[in-house]
Amino acid sequence: MPSLPSPLFCQFFPRMATKLLQACVRCSRLHARRQLCRPAAAALYLPPGGPAAGGLLPTGRRLPAAPAPAPAAAVTPARRWMSTEPPPEEGDGDAPPASAEPPVSPSFHQLPAAVTVPEVWPNLPVIAINRNPVFPRFIKIVEVTNRSLMDLIRRKVKLNQPYAGIFLKKVENDDEVVSRLSEIHPVGTFVQIHELQDLGDKLRMIVMAHRRIRAVRPLPEDADSGLDTAPPVSDNVLKLNFPAFRASVTSPVESDEPPMSGLQRRRRRRRVQDSPAPAAPAQEEQETAEQEQEPPQQQSGDLLMVRVENVTHEKFEHTEEVKALTQEIVKTVRDIIALNPLYRESVQQMVAQGQRVVDNPVYLSDLGAALTASEPDEVQQVLEETNIPKRLRLALAMLKKEFELSKLQQKIGREVEEKVKTQHRKFMLNEQLKVIKKELGLEKDDKQAIEEKFRERIKGKQVPKDVMEVIEEEIGKLGFLDNHSMEFNVTRNYLDWLTGLPFGAHSEERLDLDVASEILDEDHYGMEDVKKRILEFIAVSKLKGGTHGKILCFHGPPGVGKTSIARSIARALNREYFRFSVGGMTYVGAMPGKMIQCLKKVKTENPLVLIDEVDKIGKGYQGDPTSALLELLDPEQNANFLDHYLDVPVDLSKVLFICTANVLDTIPDPLRDRMEMIEVSGYVAEEKLNIARQYIIPQARTDTGVKEESVTITDGALGTLIRSYCRESGVRNLQKQIEKIMRKAAFKLVKEDAETLTVDTTSLTEYVGKPIFTSDRMYQQTPPGVVCGLAWTAMGGSTLYIESSAVGESKRGAFEATGRLGDVMKESIQIAHSYCKKLLTSLEPGNTFLDTNRVHLHIPEGATPKDGPSAGCTLVTALLSLARDQPVRQDLAMTGELSLTGKILPVGGIKEKVIAAKRADIKIICLPEENRKDFDDLPHFIREGIEVHFVSHYTDILPIAFPS
Repeated sequence: MPSLPSPLFCQFFPRMATKLLQACVRCSRLHARRQLCRPAAAALYLPPGGPAAGGLLPTGRRLPAAPAPAPAAAVTPARRWMSTEPPPEEGDGDAPPASAEPPVSPSFHQLPAAVTVPEVWPNLPVIAINRNPVFPRFIKIVEVTNRSLMDLIRRKVKLNQPYAGIFLKKVENDDEVVSRLSEIHPVGTFVQIHELQDLGDKLRMIVMAHRRIRAVRPLPEDADSGLDTAPPVSDNVLKLNFPAFRASVTSPVESDEPPMSGLQRRRRRRRVQDSPAPAAPAQEEQETAEQEQEPPQQQSGDLLMVRVENVTHEKFEHTEEVKALTQEIVKTVRDIIALNPLYRESVQQMVAQGQRVVDNPVYLSDLGAALTASEPDEVQQVLEETNIPKRLRLALAMLKKEFELSKLQQKIGREVEEKVKTQHRKFMLNEQLKVIKKELGLEKDDKQAIEEKFRERIKGKQVPKDVMEVIEEEIGKLGFLDNHSMEFNVTRNYLDWLTGLPFGAHSEERLDLDVASEILDEDHYGMEDVKKRILEFIAVSKLKGGTHGKILCFHGPPGVGKTSIARSIARALNREYFRFSVGGMTYVGAMPGKMIQCLKKVKTENPLVLIDEVDKIGKGYQGDPTSALLELLDPEQNANFLDHYLDVPVDLSKVLFICTANVLDTIPDPLRDRMEMIEVSGYVAEEKLNIARQYIIPQARTDTGVKEESVTITDGALGTLIRSYCRESGVRNLQKQIEKIMRKAAFKLVKEDAETLTVDTTSLTEYVGKPIFTSDRMYQQTPPGVVCGLAWTAMGGSTLYIESSAVGESKRGAFEATGRLGDVMKESIQIAHSYCKKLLTSLEPGNTFLDTNRVHLHIPEGATPKDGPSAGCTLVTALLSLARDQPVRQDLAMTGELSLTGKILPVGGIKEKVIAAKRADIKIICLPEENRKDFDDLPHFIREGIEVHFVSHYTDILPIAFPS
């Protein structure tokens, strides 16, 4: 076998060395060939810088001298790793100085590095990182946990190809590999692995960035690592490429072995791959890997290798603008160093290297961007920018932002430090004060016992986090206050209220429809609308599996049971009951508001709260309670109700609010919009009689101690009492009169020693006095010009007589109206007067009464204010009766708004008006056609005995009012 050529011979006589190498190949097997050819291949492969200083290329020209290696510099422990050696003047792709290599660590394996980094290395492993990209001439520690990428890097390092491409991911995640090229930014950095620490489940590397690169296209994992070699044609042909000499050698390999199958060849390659190889230069490893190395199976979907190209900046001139930008960057960097010590160790060495580094715009733009903590996309924009002036501007803008952030950080740090010092000093002084007071015997009140009492109150409660913070703060403040100071008592009272609230405490609700219906019927007669709504609330709560807060408003005349039904509802639902008036809301920090007092008293978060007389809200010097009620009664806001005294949010979403009102006109629209309105109508005589028998008389007997068999009140006496003494819609006055009867009866039983008493119609005056009302009808026989109308008031329905009379002649037909009338009613009178003139002309063309007489219209009683449009048809009838000198039907009453063309429009309060008509023994009433549905909803006993005519135009009333 021919002897191997020496390295010196290979350097100066490459062609002859190639022939000798071919002879060696022919005389060896594949595994022996790998061992024997290692020295020759190492000698033949040279880095891109040339074979050696002063060596000759095959063309005969002499090679330039290679730069000498420099001693390693210590690695800076700053936020980023940087090189302090000034680079050449031009290009981002120049190799960094050797001083950038980090020191050898005992836990790292220092790799054998080539003298120079190759200028072109097209195929690289891909390492995808988060946050900021790596800039050229900076050092970074990178950790890799992906198995495929770890195996690839180990193989490349073993082949003395410690190069990779680091790219920034567009979307942050924990993986170091991506599946598509579109998931990383196109421009990254070419890095050299200086030290590698293999921890088994991950690789920790110290890499040095050298130049900018752009990812062109993805490659398979077994792609060439950068040499211009081609895979062997077959197992019997060996092809060696030598880029330094621009030459390649292809030689057939003679083998004594018989031909092998594909499976045998793959097994042999695995044995060669698994066998340990001694250390050799990178050139021979690359060639051998091309021939023998078979990469492991790649994970599906992982992008491990890419084809890259170098990115160089555009040529630029050192104009005044570039110089100004450079100087401003240097100034800003110095300012940042002065403010933030984290940058000093990393930057001061580079800035202090000399004028060459400071004045280099390429270096300074990268330095400025690398120093900032800007967004990754902004830093990546600097990395991708090839126009140096634009890159300088981007870096300067980021440095200015970082400088302002450093100033703000320093300011916050000083403030926090001063605050901590002040609090610490205050704490120490207070502790000393406590000891002094304890020694002098001045500490009389045990503050620790007070604190334990408050903590014991909230133990087991579901106190919200923000409220708990306030409690802890106030308890802590209580410990620093003097027992006799005013603020100590204020804080103690505040904690007493705050810890007394029922956080998380609920009363178990009774969601039984039968029991609730029985309780409501037991306490109240009638009120079907209210009872149905409460039963619906129970049904919804039962289906939902939990209760919810609601805001209901019962409106109706006084004394109909609006307030008492609320207490019955609370008993039916098994909720705590609390009633307060809106006048108790507070607007200063003197004491808690009524709602907080309610929660502390009932000790549950789901009581029934009655807000009585909500229509009588008045504005005082303390403010308008409406604003507080808006927040209190809003289901969207009351979950975080803020009391002016406690100043912490309180949950009122589970509270059932019930409001009462007599009229709706005085309730503000925003407040009325938040409530569900339920009308509670007045009672007729039959209903009052039943209420008196079932509820009022038994309660009066209990209150006065009179037994049932001792005093008897006949139905006739009750009927007379209702008609002549208690005509209002409610039963409050009836209750007072019955209690008066029972008290007088008790007096007689005791004084006269009687056993029984009977109260009838003849003896009723002895107990309640003379009748207050004699009749509801002012006129038993109405003269011409007088008509009975129907009105609705807060006290219920009533009859309303309209009188008209001619008081003299007038050429123009003068007209006046009296009776304390409102603006709406005055307009109705004018409309009625105009329509009556038109109607009279069409009925009796020769009748000029209204044009030649002075007419006076009056509506008694004069002291009672009257307003509304519902008397329109009654006014026309009165004027028409006066003009025709013809009385209307005696048992007739009417109501309805009149338009200028004679249309009858709907009105309200139909039930109350019908009740008033029955009370006055009126048999016929005229109602608007559109109120037919309201009349049909009335109970049968109210509609019974009433002849109703529904009219849509006034001409429909004429035959009813004037039958003749």
